[in-house]
Amino acid sequence: MEANTKRAIKGGEFLIRETQASEIFIPEDWNEEQRMIAQTCREFLEQEVFPRLDEIDSMKDPGLMPAILDKAGALGLLGTSVPQEYGGFGMDFNTTMLVSEVFGGGHSVAVALSAHTGIGTLPILYYGNEDQKKRYIPKLATGEWKAAYCLTEPDSGSDANSGKSRATLSADGKHYIINGQKMWITNGGFADVFIVFAKIDDDKNLSAFIVEKSFGGITMNEEERKMGIKGSSTRQIFFNDCKVPVENLLSERGNGFKIAVNILNVGRIKLGAAALGGSKRSISIAIDYAKQRKQFGTEIANFGAIKHKIAEMVTRVYASEAACYRAGQNIDDAYAALIANGVAPGEARLKSLEEFAIECAIMKVHGSEVLDFVVDEGVQIFGGMGFSAEGPMDRAYRDARINRIFEGTNEINRMLTIDMLLKRAMKGHLDLMTPAMEVQKELMAIPSFGEEAEGLFVAEKRVLANAKKAGLMIAGAAVQKFMMKIADEQELLMNLADILIEIYIAESCLLRVEKVLTQKGQDAEGPLTEIAMIYLHGAMEKIAACGREAIMAFAEGDELRLMLLGLKRFTRIDPYNLKNARRKVADYAIAKGQYPF
Repeated sequence: MEANTKRAIKGGEFLIRETQASEIFIPEDWNEEQRMIAQTCREFLEQEVFPRLDEIDSMKDPGLMPAILDKAGALGLLGTSVPQEYGGFGMDFNTTMLVSEVFGGGHSVAVALSAHTGIGTLPILYYGNEDQKKRYIPKLATGEWKAAYCLTEPDSGSDANSGKSRATLSADGKHYIINGQKMWITNGGFADVFIVFAKIDDDKNLSAFIVEKSFGGITMNEEERKMGIKGSSTRQIFFNDCKVPVENLLSERGNGFKIAVNILNVGRIKLGAAALGGSKRSISIAIDYAKQRKQFGTEIANFGAIKHKIAEMVTRVYASEAACYRAGQNIDDAYAALIANGVAPGEARLKSLEEFAIECAIMKVHGSEVLDFVVDEGVQIFGGMGFSAEGPMDRAYRDARINRIFEGTNEINRMLTIDMLLKRAMKGHLDLMTPAMEVQKELMAIPSFGEEAEGLFVAEKRVLANAKKAGLMIAGAAVQKFMMKIADEQELLMNLADILIEIYIAESCLLRVEKVLTQKGQDAEGPLTEIAMIYLHGAMEKIAACGREAIMAFAEGDELRLMLLGLKRFTRIDPYNLKNARRKVADYAIAKGQYPF
C-alpha cells in the first residue's frame, strides 16, 4: 500500500499535496550494507585524501589525482551507479547519493570524482547504444579511463544551446570533424574520454559525441588558476579538425541539448548531497576548535553566540539532508514503477529524474547555500585562525564557493523551479489552478477554526499548509498579472522560488523528525523537535519576507492590501523560545564533538 502511495507522487506535487511521514525515506533508514559503503568512502578519504590535501591543491604532481581515482576505482567507488553487466555495482539512486555525500567532504577529489562518475559517465550509460556502453562503461567504471564533459564555451554558459562548436560530416561519411573551444572543463587535463557538445552544420540544437583523446586534434591551455578547488584539473580545450567516427554520435542528431539538461538534473541533486558531506566535515572541525579554544577563562563553545552558530549550522544541514534523500527516494520509486511498466532501464532512469527535476534544482540551491553558510560561520568560530591559510577553514571556505555556480547558477536554478512548475501546470501534469482558486475564495472568507486533529506536529503541519497557500496565492496572482511575460520578471521568480524551496525543506525536516519520533518514541536521540521548530520558524520568516517583496512588485490598491493581509494570515506561527532550542541543539552537538546525526 505504501509503495503504491509513493509511486503516485509527482514532481512538484508537494506544493499541493500533504505528504505523510511514513511516505518519505530518511537517513535513519539506511540499511547495514549502505552504512558499510559510506564507511568505506570515509576510510578512503581518511587514508588517501585528507593527509594529502596540500599536495593535491599544489598540482605539482599531475599524476596524483588520476592515481587517487585509480584507487577509488579499484574499490568499486567509481561504478556505484553502473549496472553489474557493465562492471559496476548497480546501486539504487539514493545509495549513489550517499556516496556523493561522503565524498563531498573531499574537496578537490570530490569534484574530480563526481565529474567522472556523473556528467562524464552517465551520458553514455543513459543515452548510449549497446555497442557504446560495452566499449566505454566498463573502463569508466573501473577508472581505467577517466571522463570529462565538454559543454561550456566562452560565449555560452547558462545559455548552453548557443554554443559555436561545429561538427561536419567528412566527404567519405565516416567521421564527424569537430572544431571549437570549450572552457572550465573539469578533469580536462587527464581525461581519456570527452562528452563533447557541438552543432552539426547549421542545426538549431546541439548534438553530443563521445570523443577519445587518442582521436587527435585536441589541444588545451594550461591549468586554470582558481579561487578554490585548486587540486581539480580545469582546462580550456580546443578541437581542431578532431575526427570522430560517426558511430560515436551519442543518441540522435540534435538531441545534445536534451542530454545536457537531463544529465544536469543528476548533477544538481548529487551536488546537493555532496554539499552535505562538506558541511558535516566543516561543522565537526568547527566544534572541535570551539571546544579547544579558550577565552575569558572558558571554552568558546560555552558562549551563547557560538552556540547560536553551531545550532544553526546543524539545523540547516539536518533539514537539507532530510529533503535530499526524500527526493532521492522519490526518484527511485518512480524508476521502479517505470521498470514495472516495461520501460527500459536507461529510459526509466532519465524519466524518473526528469519527473523530479524541480526537486533536483531545489536541492542544488539549498545544499550549496547551506554549505556556504556553514563554512562562513566556521571561519567566524575560528576567528583570526579562520582567516589564516594555515587553518582548515581556509580551504573549506574557498572550495565551497564554486557550488553556487556549478550545474547552473543558483539564480538560473531558482528560475527553473518556477518555470518547470508553471509548465507542468499548463500541460495538465499538475493541477495548480484548483488549489489556487480555493485560496482565492479563502481570502474572502472568515477564517474557520475546526476541531484540532490528533498526532505529532498538528499545529506545525497547519503552518506548512498555510505556507503552501501563501505560495499559491502569490504565484496565481502573478501569473494572472503577467501571463506569458512572467519569465521577464526575474526578481519575482526568485522570490517565488525561495518560497517554494523553504516549503519543501521545512516540510522534509518536520517529516523526518516525525518519522524518527514515531519509530523510536522515547528512545529517539537528540533534540529533534527543537531542530524542526528552529527550521520551521526561520522558513516562515523567509517566506513572509519573500512574499511581501513579491506582492509589492506587482499588486496595487485593494489587491495589494488584501494579499498582504492574506500573507500575514498564511505565515502566522505561534511563538517558540528559539534561544533555548538552539542551546539544546548546540549542547548536543558539542557533547558529541562533531556533527551529531
